[in-house]
Amino acid sequence: MSTQGPDLKYRLAIIGAGPAGLSAAARAALLDRKSGRSTPGHVLLEGFSQHAKTIQYYQRGKHVMAEPGFLDLRSDLRFDAGSRERILQNWQEDYRHAGINLRLNAEVKSVSGRCGDFVMQLADAQTLRAEKVVLAVGTAGNPVKLGVPGEECSAVQYQLDDPKAYANETIIVVGAGDAAVENALALSEQNDVIIVNQKGEFSRPKEANLTAVVAAIADPTTRLDCFYNTRVREIAENPRQSPPLSVLFDTPEGRKSVACHRVIARLGSTPARGFVESMGITFPNSRKDAVPELNEQYESNVAGIYIVGSLAGYPLIKQAMNQGYDVAEFIYGNTTLKPVDHQLLEWQFSGITFFPTPDQALGRCKARVPMFRELNALGFRELVIESAISVAYPRGPEYADEKRKIDALIDRQMQEGRKPRATRIVHEGEVLYEPGEFGTSFFTIVNGSVKLESNDGSTPSRELSAGNFFGEMSLLSGRPRTERAVAGAGCVLVETPRRTMVKLMNSNEEVRRSIDEMFMIRELQRCFAPSATVPELQRFTARVGVRECKAGDIVFTEGEAGESLFIVRSGGITLTRKVDSRALMVAEVGAGGLIGELAVMGDPIRHETARASRACELLEVKRREFLELVRRPGAPLDPLRQGVSRRFTDMAKMQIRPQAASMLGFLMGAGLGEATDVLVIDESLCVGCDNCEKACAETHGGVSRLDRKAGSTFAHVHIPVACRHCEQPHCMKDCPPNAIRRSPSGEVYIDDSCIGCRACEKNCPYDAIQMVHQPPTKPSLLTWLQAIVGRAGGEVSNSASGEVQADRAKAIKCDACIGVKHGPACVKACPTGAAIRIGPERYIELIEAPRE
Repeated sequence: MSTQGPDLKYRLAIIGAGPAGLSAAARAALLDRKSGRSTPGHVLLEGFSQHAKTIQYYQRGKHVMAEPGFLDLRSDLRFDAGSRERILQNWQEDYRHAGINLRLNAEVKSVSGRCGDFVMQLADAQTLRAEKVVLAVGTAGNPVKLGVPGEECSAVQYQLDDPKAYANETIIVVGAGDAAVENALALSEQNDVIIVNQKGEFSRPKEANLTAVVAAIADPTTRLDCFYNTRVREIAENPRQSPPLSVLFDTPEGRKSVACHRVIARLGSTPARGFVESMGITFPNSRKDAVPELNEQYESNVAGIYIVGSLAGYPLIKQAMNQGYDVAEFIYGNTTLKPVDHQLLEWQFSGITFFPTPDQALGRCKARVPMFRELNALGFRELVIESAISVAYPRGPEYADEKRKIDALIDRQMQEGRKPRATRIVHEGEVLYEPGEFGTSFFTIVNGSVKLESNDGSTPSRELSAGNFFGEMSLLSGRPRTERAVAGAGCVLVETPRRTMVKLMNSNEEVRRSIDEMFMIRELQRCFAPSATVPELQRFTARVGVRECKAGDIVFTEGEAGESLFIVRSGGITLTRKVDSRALMVAEVGAGGLIGELAVMGDPIRHETARASRACELLEVKRREFLELVRRPGAPLDPLRQGVSRRFTDMAKMQIRPQAASMLGFLMGAGLGEATDVLVIDESLCVGCDNCEKACAETHGGVSRLDRKAGSTFAHVHIPVACRHCEQPHCMKDCPPNAIRRSPSGEVYIDDSCIGCRACEKNCPYDAIQMVHQPPTKPSLLTWLQAIVGRAGGEVSNSASGEVQADRAKAIKCDACIGVKHGPACVKACPTGAAIRIGPERYIELIEAPRE
């Protein structure tokens, strides 16, 4: 390292010696040498006594990952996955070798001046000057607090230095990001740990951390548990008791108190806004996690001040190092350098001739879609890289040429061993999906238009233009698509996968609000005002209530007066009526259904009690808003009346036949309220031949995906242990490689990318998922007869004949024989017709009378 006198002006001053600052300084040092300078033209200022303060404070022995995996590293410093200690040592060796002009214990108190002559005042009263400044200060020094009573208790901490310092304690870790996950995993080696996730799944951790935490939570031998959809309400401390803390939680099941020795909150950190704003740098809004707006070269609104690293909105080490390298190149005059992800984006937009460059494409996407404007530049690039891009061309030579070009690009990528990444070419008028199809991806229109059409004409066709989105209903509620989506002229679509959207909605309140608002608008259109436009319905959204219910919560009670109806957005509602002082279940209403309609259609007295059968979300529409909506032309009053009439008819059947009501209660208790395709066996017809299991095994490599004998039975109906293909599959939650998919026709299946983490097995409430090793190859009939080994054809047990293979067990489940000719093998093989597969629309048929 070299030093410089205080009166000399540097070409570049870098504030913060974390990964971004070190990488920028290493590049600047090399460029100084290339220019023939005898003294450094840069200075790296760090207020701490060591480089990379945040990583110095990582827990000891922490394994640091080199994410995102799809990006190459662009830096003069080494970095790959490894221990915290090795990475810090490598960087120390590298920055010394590079000749970085590093000054430790040099805290910058203020930056003033302008581009070409910035003045930095240090804590020791020394003054430095520089032509340009790079802020690489990060956000780690400003941890987000719990924000609840008791957050300042002595046993509540916001940092973990050494997990080995604690043993045989009960520890609560609050948070769902990488830091929280890594702390929880390390502590659980010798402590009882509960990780508290405010959401229903882990959407933020890197894939390796996600894999590790869900596997640990699923493994009954570990000391790690998870509270999902849970918030800390209050912390009380009593030093005289052991454990000294009592933590009160709001959980889906209600209030819950847990005694523990300490709470470690890892909820992220926020920028030091006062310091940053004192330089004249502005933030786009007042949110705590807001980051400054930057141009493509990381320059802020103050000319000559650049921002990289987590303060720029993206805290991953590899990304920060790439930014540091790039910003030094920009400042030293290399204005043609492209970001390291440029090639990926170029491939994704390769089929769109009217977007000449990826940067122009990104700019057009962000400018045209209001929701995208809420994202910072780096976050938006990441979203696009994780999404699929489609473009529509008219049928003819142009379409054929572009299709050939894209096919050739994909062939080259596959020959190079790359995952194919290219624009999807469709033709104008091509159907993107059909009504009734299941899907979890989310579509945003960047250019052109998309037409949404209903099959039955219940809602008019609608043409959505650039800036709009669609597909949110399946994403949020798990329901199948309700309309046909048709590509319009010149349409460009960004199709974002479920996990990316969940992560985005969990981290960006504005995005979540805009998606929720559009969901409300389209539900109001579907149910009450099909001819109303989006602007006309926007004035209603603020007046529509959103109610979240835990399982068991009562929405309304029989006999009380009501003034609103509810649309079930997700989950399910059980309706019961009192008959001879007994509460009989008379209906189960799932996502998309209405409850309480009579209260707004003339009879305010509730005729049933509505209770959440599982966690659900409801949209509440008051009588006044309902009447305003249905007074519009084309309001579906007849279907609404018919729906109420049908409901009352079904309820009457349940009331006069208590056995039928009990059967409905049994079906709902067995989880059929959230099923879309369930195997049912009529015990009055079943002869116990087990052909269903044998056929399942034959169809699936020797391992049956169902257990006929297990399960629950009521009267003549038996529900065996097999997948129900739920509306919102529990098994999809927290699957690290996204190995669990849903076909357009609704079958939920597991692909070959399963890594055996067991998360799906734990998350499935119906025991429908097994972990099995690859079964041994079945012997030929001749070998079987000669050696008298093996079982009869196809008759291999669920544990793969008990033979444990060397390979890792992977998850298997019923896939409803997707792609198998003539449908599910279990049904086809049943000699008496006892086995059937049904969806919710056939439950009443099943309840009303035994099958002939």
